[in-house]
Amino acid sequence: MAEYTGWFLDVYADWEDGVTVWLLGEDGERRRFRQNFPVSFYAAGPGHRLRQVWRYVRKAYPQTVKLETTRRQDLFAGALQVVELQVLNAARQPGIFYRLRDRFPDLDYYDADISLALRYAAIYRTFPLARCKVRTYEDQVLGVEVLEEVGDLEPEIPPIRLMTIEPDVDPGYAEPASIHVRVGRTARRIQIGDPAMFVGRVMRMLKSHDPDVVLTKWGDTWLFPRLLAWAERYNVPFNPNRDPRREVLRREAFSYHTYGKVLYRGAQTHLFGRWHIDQTNAVMYGEYELLGVLEQARLTSLPVQETARKSPGAGITAMQIITALRRGILVPYRKQQAEAFKTPSQLICADRGGLVGQPVSGLHRDVAGIDFFSMYPQIMARFNISPETMKVHSAKVTYVPGMDIPIDQTRVGFIGETLQPLLARRFAIKQELARLHRQDYRYELFKARASALKWLLVVCFGYLGHKHFRWMRVEAHEAVTAFGRDVLLQAKEIAESLGFRVLYFNVDGLYIKKAGASQPDDFQAVLDEVYRQTGMPIALDGIYRWIVFLPSRLDERVPAANRYFGVFQDGRIKVRGIEMRRHDTPPFVYDAQAEMLRMLAREAVSSPFEVVLPEALDLLREKVARLRAGAVAVEDLLVSQRLSKETADYKRPSPAAKAAMQLEALGKEVRPGQIIDFLYTRTEPGVAAWRAGQPLSLETVDVERYVTLLARAASNVLQPLGVTEEALKDWLGKGAELFAEMVPVYFNLVREEVGEMVLRWDG
Repeated sequence: MAEYTGWFLDVYADWEDGVTVWLLGEDGERRRFRQNFPVSFYAAGPGHRLRQVWRYVRKAYPQTVKLETTRRQDLFAGALQVVELQVLNAARQPGIFYRLRDRFPDLDYYDADISLALRYAAIYRTFPLARCKVRTYEDQVLGVEVLEEVGDLEPEIPPIRLMTIEPDVDPGYAEPASIHVRVGRTARRIQIGDPAMFVGRVMRMLKSHDPDVVLTKWGDTWLFPRLLAWAERYNVPFNPNRDPRREVLRREAFSYHTYGKVLYRGAQTHLFGRWHIDQTNAVMYGEYELLGVLEQARLTSLPVQETARKSPGAGITAMQIITALRRGILVPYRKQQAEAFKTPSQLICADRGGLVGQPVSGLHRDVAGIDFFSMYPQIMARFNISPETMKVHSAKVTYVPGMDIPIDQTRVGFIGETLQPLLARRFAIKQELARLHRQDYRYELFKARASALKWLLVVCFGYLGHKHFRWMRVEAHEAVTAFGRDVLLQAKEIAESLGFRVLYFNVDGLYIKKAGASQPDDFQAVLDEVYRQTGMPIALDGIYRWIVFLPSRLDERVPAANRYFGVFQDGRIKVRGIEMRRHDTPPFVYDAQAEMLRMLAREAVSSPFEVVLPEALDLLREKVARLRAGAVAVEDLLVSQRLSKETADYKRPSPAAKAAMQLEALGKEVRPGQIIDFLYTRTEPGVAAWRAGQPLSLETVDVERYVTLLARAASNVLQPLGVTEEALKDWLGKGAELFAEMVPVYFNLVREEVGEMVLRWDG
């Protein structure tokens, strides 16, 4: 008997040992253990079909599967008579299930496609990097005890070894000549040159440094596929796993639809005994980086390599599955509930989504932004909205506003049970962020973790009505938005009753102002009263020195929802719906708009808005002059757009589709959902694909197209001064000398602006 204390690294199925467990010991040793860990799944259906299943399995898998008839709890149907199939080796369970499903497709299956990591976490309460104690006999695990709570805000940081690998260029554009490798403070550059020698050098590095995490760029789609291919071609030993008995796990690239968009997931390379994360193929890595990935893995118990590559929706699903397993609730293989029939009038009442008001267009000063804390998740937890609690009449119920649907309040729904620790943890981290100074080294750490948790909470509402949610119930999804509309209207009425003007409200937040109110204490009465009447936590997001709500681009008389920018009292800038928030904005345009906003943010509170106009217009003149002179880097003009379907399916190809066709003509694979980078050009077909492997010159660039994009972005920022896109394009086309003469003329005109009234001038 032996005991080891350390940090839980990984668990995965093994054909020989059943389950492999990795532990990072306190002494710095990385230890591999074996464990017997049988897993069960269930079949339900007519008695005669279950008897056929019994006879088939007993004959086909006499030494592999144990059979038992038992009763288990379904979330909706209650206790069910099922056949339990306990597979003694966890690695064999998926194959046995799929063969059984194909042979008996008419049966209902439960707990059938749950990953081993989630099954293990449901029993031992493990999660990646959990501090734990492992009891063993020789190398066989007898038990695992987790020594920390998942909700600990500042867990002990284990001595993780990190190796980063990055090629010198994007492999999608050109063939890399070298890779840059960093371990701790040591950095090396390795020339690729001879493929066989290159494979050997990478393998020696992995052995000598023995990293726990290999953090790469294009590791999934270029580095490891190339290394493995060269190793096979030149007969060079190469196994990047820490577990030498395993081969690298490869997963193919695929495209998929989600929430009206087509996304692309590149091929994946997973390692055993250590983690590989490709920063360019990780779904949300840009939002919260490695710390955020580890935070999500901690809460969801998904393996780190899975967490990095899957959407936050997969994390929420994992948390719900673990809750169901611990409760003894069967996890259906497929969604079984259908939406109940609704009359047209019922549909109108139910299917309305979040509440969005029309903003008051123009410039406003001393405006407070107030937001409900994780409104929809809070509603789900507070009102006990869960698939199994909907439409249940009991001794204590709450009715959905405007829908007359009861929600059982006598038992805690499993959705609420799943969300409570997540809400509590994010709230505690937000409090820590509010307490910490921005220069404190812990601030960015907590900020990344808060962002990771935010995304889990963002998707938990959508999954209530998502077609892939195992217990999907549309009525639960609709109930959340109904409560949200009701709460937001209450908040609006409360603010107005206290003398505030509501300039804009959108789903879970409001923008309010009142003469003489410019400090946090001036708005506290609203926050207190909203919380008292609704019971929903609400906080001050910040007070804007000024904020601009933009009108529609098509008709300036019509306000546009979610198109605004503003500057907080501490100088922070917030933008929504303009070029800086769009993924297809070229860096050249993004930088110009960002600099103009920084100009506005630097001005004193008492300064008139228009004092920045000469400087802003001078910036535009300089930007256009550099563009016309060919002094802008080609990379700064790249437009990035997502391909929505196969190129052959376009009847009128978009710019991204035209660029994708160029890539296909060069023999490069292009899939729906991929991001295509291109330039606008003067020659047909009007675009040039950036990754076509050919040098691109500014001589072919459609300069006037970029001037138009620049004028549009600038007009959004200067709109409160009456500067229109057409006027800017006209000025920018007149040349530098005439442009410089017109700036002071226009400046003198806008100085006559009174209050917040916007001057209109046609140039």
